[in-house]
Amino acid sequence: MRLALILLCTALPVCAQSYRFERVWDGEKLLTNAVITVEGGKIKAISRDAPNAAQNVVDMTRYTALPGLIDVHTHLTYVDPAKSNKVATAGRSAATVYLSREAARKTLETGVTTVRNLGASDYQDIAMRDLINSGLMTGPRMFVSGYGLFISRGPNPGPGTADGPAEVMRVVRRQVGAGADVIKLYGSTGSGQDVTGFETFTYEEMKAAVDAAHALGKKIAIHTYGPAGARDAIRAGADSLEHATDMDDETIAELARKKIFYVPTIDHNRYYVDNAKKLGYPEGATGPLNDYIARNLDTAKKAWQAGVRFAMGSDVVYTMFGENTRELAWFVRAGMTPEQALRTATVDAAELLGMENSLGRLKPGWLADIVAVEGNPLDDIQVAIGKVRWVMKGGEVVVDHRN
Repeated sequence: MRLALILLCTALPVCAQSYRFERVWDGEKLLTNAVITVEGGKIKAISRDAPNAAQNVVDMTRYTALPGLIDVHTHLTYVDPAKSNKVATAGRSAATVYLSREAARKTLETGVTTVRNLGASDYQDIAMRDLINSGLMTGPRMFVSGYGLFISRGPNPGPGTADGPAEVMRVVRRQVGAGADVIKLYGSTGSGQDVTGFETFTYEEMKAAVDAAHALGKKIAIHTYGPAGARDAIRAGADSLEHATDMDDETIAELARKKIFYVPTIDHNRYYVDNAKKLGYPEGATGPLNDYIARNLDTAKKAWQAGVRFAMGSDVVYTMFGENTRELAWFVRAGMTPEQALRTATVDAAELLGMENSLGRLKPGWLADIVAVEGNPLDDIQVAIGKVRWVMKGGEVVVDHRN
């Protein structure tokens, strides 16, 4: 009977259950031999002892508990082309949402319980978010953008195309009306093997997008590979700057002064290099990619030294799911301690999402998103990257690899 009760409370976020960990890093400090009690999908208490001495406590003393990790730049609906291309074009959107279940599962297995998804066709990300929220799909909590905004790129503009401030404002409003949580704007070229970074939208267009998003209570992320787009995105008041490389000292100082989050996504180009043949890149494509990685890391180092706020984003696509948190190792190389790197994927990422009062920390009243890793990630960031053994999201155990 006792075992049945433990299993029931572990599987369902409806009754109180306690877990004893060797260590608990709550987002601010490290506790040893601590008990986390979960009830109703939220953390009820963190203490040395179970709230009720007679209550059975699940033994997790092999592990360190972390807050559920947050990946603020994903593309969960960018599934493996080898799979999606097997479906006729007419049915590809529905098939993509179905195939994205694997991306969602692999993301959870990295300890990422929340994502900000920045760009999807046919509002697939909105459908996926709603399926997860209703319990019809297992996956991370999603904050989604719908279509990202592009300038015209051909004779047949898509739903996210916008030229001129008035059109930009209209398309932003359309995304919000469709159910988007956040706005994404592609402020420069650059994607995949293309690392050019030419500015696309003007400052006036970026400012129109920022103003329209903020007027509707939404935050905006601006993609820019190069420094020109970064300067205008910062001047326009973006909430986060994605990828930006080669920023000069003045631009970085302004980024820090305005407290805009920097999401460098260094590791995604490493993924392209490692998978260049699989992705069909031409001979020689890895040279510019490796050069961009080095410059991206150098910019991140300068930004960190200048006091810029970072949030972890993987820019995960295709077959990269399950590698979401490798970005943390780049942050350590950029000068962060492991604890500072972890904050970019917890406390700081939650603030970027506007969820700092419910996510990113292990704290009474916060959502019970808990990750158990084997080892001490404050000594070695690779523990958080490669030794996730158990994941709870909203009080429900969604990953269990303890055996």
